[in-house]
Amino acid sequence: MVPTATLEDNHTPSTFPNHISPERQTMPFISAQTLIRSIALFHLTLGILFLRNPKLLADQNLVFIIGEAMHLPTPRDFSTPSATTSLIGLLFTLLSLTDLTALSLPSEVSDTFWGTQTPVRLTFLFGVTGYTYLYKDGGLLAASAKSAAKSGYRGTGAGVGNIGNSVVFTWAFLELVVWFWVFVTLREERRQRRSRLVEGRKEEWKQ
Repeated sequence: MVPTATLEDNHTPSTFPNHISPERQTMPFISAQTLIRSIALFHLTLGILFLRNPKLLADQNLVFIIGEAMHLPTPRDFSTPSATTSLIGLLFTLLSLTDLTALSLPSEVSDTFWGTQTPVRLTFLFGVTGYTYLYKDGGLLAASAKSAAKSGYRGTGAGVGNIGNSVVFTWAFLELVVWFWVFVTLREERRQRRSRLVEGRKEEWKQ
């Protein structure tokens, strides 16, 4: 006699095994720490290039494509190393070292630090990209800036030619995208930590 299959024999296992929680299945593909470390190394690379060969940055295809798409000029100031490019390189190097140092802090301190730093940097980068785009030649606010300059008033749009170029816009735009990624990842990691904490407390109460 062939035994018949029972309901228990045909039981389909759940989507997540008992030893793996749903939160573990939705971990971010790249952690916020990895993203921030990559940005810091990118800043270090920029610092070295600004010190040694700034023309290499201005001649990048990505800078040219974004500059043409946004109708922004490519500055000639980066053709040779100068006092200005050297200062920029030192600032990028300092920023990289401070970020790498902050990443080595204890987890609780590091999470608090980057939780406050990320919105500040996002706001700053959004302001730089918006300012460059709005006050460029042919931009929405370019006419008001020119009329203010002719009247001798140095207001918001005065001096925009110094940063209204393809190099500055490309840098600010790329960093804006990556830091927004960091912001979303930090928020997701924070949510997962809270979920694990709640689950852990529930297990303690059951015991």
